[in-house]
Amino acid sequence: MIANGRELFAGISIPVDLKNQARVHLWYRDKFGVELAPYASLEDAINSWPTTVTSLGARLSSEGEWQVYAPFGLHDLFHLILRPNKALISEDVYLNKTRKWKSKWPELTVVPWGQ
Repeated sequence: MIANGRELFAGISIPVDLKNQARVHLWYRDKFGVELAPYASLEDAINSWPTTVTSLGARLSSEGEWQVYAPFGLHDLFHLILRPNKALISEDVYLNKTRKWKSKWPELTVVPWGQ
């Protein structure tokens, strides 16, 4: 699915990062040093994503309607604000992500970890 997604989204100008959330618990400890139980649902996974702006999912229902799941709302996305979701990540992980993203998109506003 990840390879299919790379091909599907190859022509767009923004990065798309696909992860199989059912398998994250298999590699998360090695990468981040934190034990992670398997997620019970995609919503559980989204609830733990590192920033409020990235905690967003959309799916097409069986009725053909789009359903958006945004546990922190859409304000930060529309206002380009990076704010930590401390459910799972550490301050170091957040700071590394914000430095990387801010270097690519200087217009982003980064909320400090302690706020």
